[in-house]
Amino acid sequence: MSRAFIFPGQGSQAVGMGSALAQDHAAARAVFAEVDEALGQNLSRLMFEGPAEELTLTANAQPALMASSIAVLRVLEAERGLDLARDVAYVAGHSLGEYSALAAAGSLSLADTARLLRLRGEAMQKAVPVGSGAMAALLGLDVEAAAEVAAEARQGDVCDVANDNGAGQVVVSGDRAAVERAVALAQGRGAKRAVMLNVSAPFHCSLMAPAAEAMREALGAVALHPAKVPVMANVLAAPITDPAAIRTALVEQVTGTVRWRECVAAMAAAGVDTFHEIGTGKVLSGLVKRIAAGTSATPVGTSAEVAAFTL
Repeated sequence: MSRAFIFPGQGSQAVGMGSALAQDHAAARAVFAEVDEALGQNLSRLMFEGPAEELTLTANAQPALMASSIAVLRVLEAERGLDLARDVAYVAGHSLGEYSALAAAGSLSLADTARLLRLRGEAMQKAVPVGSGAMAALLGLDVEAAAEVAAEARQGDVCDVANDNGAGQVVVSGDRAAVERAVALAQGRGAKRAVMLNVSAPFHCSLMAPAAEAMREALGAVALHPAKVPVMANVLAAPITDPAAIRTALVEQVTGTVRWRECVAAMAAAGVDTFHEIGTGKVLSGLVKRIAAGTSATPVGTSAEVAAFTL
């Protein structure tokens, strides 16, 4: 069996995330305490108790999802005998989940990852005035068709392919007027549905250039180590371990397309037949099953799922 660990992105957060895990496992409590200290905020209380509208804020959701993922990982290491370098062929994460993957692989410290994600969330929110950008899911179109729709919708504005999630699910991002035009166009190009998304900013498009520069500066100031497990990079759909390549990929990821379909397909082509979604939710598990037929994909986030995990 060849195994990959995958780490969820924004949208998987939920009030109560990590709470039972923290009650049941000292290793999880230690992660949440370290993240709280790094941020100077009781983020874990917000995760456990809400309110939902505050947890959903990008600057909170991003480090919260990472903390939940690494808490699960540490419990697997402490109690289930996991040795990541020995037992896992690849790690990958969806958007912010790539930071979780890098923390898991030892490229970034937990404290630095939390602080980088807080900054990333704030920088992405500040890059575009609230309400002027938008994102939309084009369902039933492949990435090539979605890219054509985005190009036609631009008309001098920004409209880029943000996420190629696989299974006919492509997300476009940019100026609100252009994204609205893309929704209208897609419905006439064979899309099953085209829907505006309830997001706070137009992520993964060229409007995020100010946030990319903020991350370039921030990443230049932290220690990055070689990843002990290859990280399947969002913008490359290829594995990287070198700190310089990791730094470049993380900067490019802010404005670039999350090539999730290609990442999963590349891992499956390299022999991965078992995917575990580490942390909160099961969105990525569902996508993997539709992208890579014949593989298994299971969420590992609750105490029961941790207990059921076997090597």
